[in-house]
Amino acid sequence: MVVLIKIVQVIFALSILVLVHELGHFIFAKLFKTRVNKFYLFFNPKFSILRAKKIDGKWRFKFFSKNLPTHKGNNKIDVSTLPEDDWRRHPENTEYGIGWLPLGGYCAIAGMIDESMDKEAMKLPPQPYEFRTKPAWQRFFIMFGGVLFNFILAVLLYGAIMNVWGDEYLRNEDAIYGVAVNDLSYEIGFRNGDRILDFDGVPVEDFAMLQVDMVRAQAEEARVLRGNDTLTIKIDPQYIAAILNTPGMFDLAFPFVVGGFTEGSINADSGLEIGDEVKGIDSVSMFLAQEIRKELLRHKESTVSATVSRSGDLMDIPLQVDSAGMIQVMLDTDLTKFFTITSHDYNFFTAIPAGCKKAWNNITNYIRELGLIFSPKTKAYKSVGSFIAIGKIFPGSWDWYRVWNLTAMLSIMLGVLNLLPIPALDGGHILFLLIEIITRRKPSDKVLEVAQTIGMILLIALMILAFGNDIRGLFT
Repeated sequence: MVVLIKIVQVIFALSILVLVHELGHFIFAKLFKTRVNKFYLFFNPKFSILRAKKIDGKWRFKFFSKNLPTHKGNNKIDVSTLPEDDWRRHPENTEYGIGWLPLGGYCAIAGMIDESMDKEAMKLPPQPYEFRTKPAWQRFFIMFGGVLFNFILAVLLYGAIMNVWGDEYLRNEDAIYGVAVNDLSYEIGFRNGDRILDFDGVPVEDFAMLQVDMVRAQAEEARVLRGNDTLTIKIDPQYIAAILNTPGMFDLAFPFVVGGFTEGSINADSGLEIGDEVKGIDSVSMFLAQEIRKELLRHKESTVSATVSRSGDLMDIPLQVDSAGMIQVMLDTDLTKFFTITSHDYNFFTAIPAGCKKAWNNITNYIRELGLIFSPKTKAYKSVGSFIAIGKIFPGSWDWYRVWNLTAMLSIMLGVLNLLPIPALDGGHILFLLIEIITRRKPSDKVLEVAQTIGMILLIALMILAFGNDIRGLFT
């Protein structure tokens, strides 16, 4: 059931992103009186689930119908010879549809060299309603429309999220117990309880973003407060690849406070009470939950003496440790009891500017992350994922807050990726258009066809890399 929910969420989010992206192309094409042959959600090889076209002022619909050719060999079919009820007699009207392959969608614009690679149509004389006959500035906006609409969608989603749920996070400076480190961060030089002040002199606002900001900046050093001393930790660049693939380097350190007991707990009658704070194990002073958990692992199937603080009084309580190194006690994880949580509420008028700011920050951050992928020394290319990786980040139960947040982030990713100057992506078309605007010389259709082919090969190679990484991840 969890897998099914994740699949539905991925299809739902990607469907919205693709519709909005293609709608951007569609609206600008219509604005400049450019013919749009088809506007589809999902791909439709061989047949479509639904087709719709407005003919003579009336909407016509077809269900589960086969695709019909528009060319016979190198020649365009004479529509006047077709039956009256054949929609191909009305090529001036856009065909809207839903395909059966839920991997995206498309907006087929007349006279444009795109992924369809319709070379036969491009061999025909240019028509005034085609993309290729429009001025370069109009073609620029038609191509940029998809990316623009993805960014607008992200702004609207973030604004709506802030209006409904507000914004809540733990400031790094309010993480008063510092970080709890894993093996990698310990090897680099961090220790439990360190309060990270900045990376390369730049402070981090959100505690949850410590590791992300460190790797985005490819930080060379970190300043930390350890006890009463301020230290500088050098970060060897060789660790960047490991940091990218090792989540949880900086967990939130918090005190061990008893929140309850598991059912049938071996320590239910030990004398331990809800609200007790553990201050040490076997006379060794420690109070962080992560440190105590690590210490208990060393005493499996034995008994330890826990120093406990109750209403300011200290006492020693013997506790049993099971074979998993657990004392079968639940922690009090209500962070508001230990930390000052920063929260902001927004109304309709303040949510949109906040959404703009968050979208802009995420756009710039994602561009920095792409820089890591194209840097061989970081080995970030090994983290490139496909639909499988996208599915993993969605929750196992339907959570609208997380679904909309992830959809907004994916919208930004789709927009930024489409701006890459790679033929077959919008950025590739935009690059050629900018060259044309500057030089006032339009590349030939042959050059565009070759560039499109190269771009498709690059995209296929990227897909193979992404799926390969995902499949390898399933077995590691």
